[in-house]
Amino acid sequence: MAYKSRKEQIRKAFLTSLPVMAGYVILGIGFGILLAEKGYGVLWAFAMSLFVYAGSLQYAGVSMIESGVSLITCAMTSIMINARHLFYSISMIDKYKGSGKYKPYLIFSLTDETYSLLSDGSVPEGCAPSFYRFMVSLFNHSYWVAGSVMGSLLAEALPFSAKGIEFSMTALFVSSFSEQWYTSKDHTSALCGLVSSFLCLMIFGADDFLIPSMALIMLEMMILAGRRK
Repeated sequence: MAYKSRKEQIRKAFLTSLPVMAGYVILGIGFGILLAEKGYGVLWAFAMSLFVYAGSLQYAGVSMIESGVSLITCAMTSIMINARHLFYSISMIDKYKGSGKYKPYLIFSLTDETYSLLSDGSVPEGCAPSFYRFMVSLFNHSYWVAGSVMGSLLAEALPFSAKGIEFSMTALFVSSFSEQWYTSKDHTSALCGLVSSFLCLMIFGADDFLIPSMALIMLEMMILAGRRK
């Protein structure tokens, strides 16, 4: 198959990433402001967004840095917050197979929003799958880094109150879910996630429902996958 020019493929990837740009820049700004309010400057915002690149974990990380928690506590909290990425990764194994030099970065940059754009496996006509997915992931990452740096600089220049700003991540998750719901004809996975999360929330409470709900969702997905074979 003859692929389009790299410039055209990059343009296609950029257009695909535009919905995420709007959310990531705003959320990144929120993170930068929150971090600056705790006394950590633009280099911290840049480094965390470049090397950690995990929105909800970065928001939680601000509190962990401020309170000086142990490495063990930090590691356990990180695992609990990002456990859902294990399930994303399982569903992307076949799609990322054969990605070659792009694979390490594709694995690192698989966030909730990037997953929502790439999970259906579709690639615009004339685009090399691995390069296209790499560019979508790279654009999304750059939006997050840029937003974080902007937020840190704004916080240094203007007075901001960070009260309630951490809710912005929840808003983005709701937006991503809504987008997937409207663009997908099969709502089985979404309904499994909603019902499982609600049941575990009722049984285990708000502080402890995340891991059980992820385990239940994984079990349901495995059962559904087996029936579809």
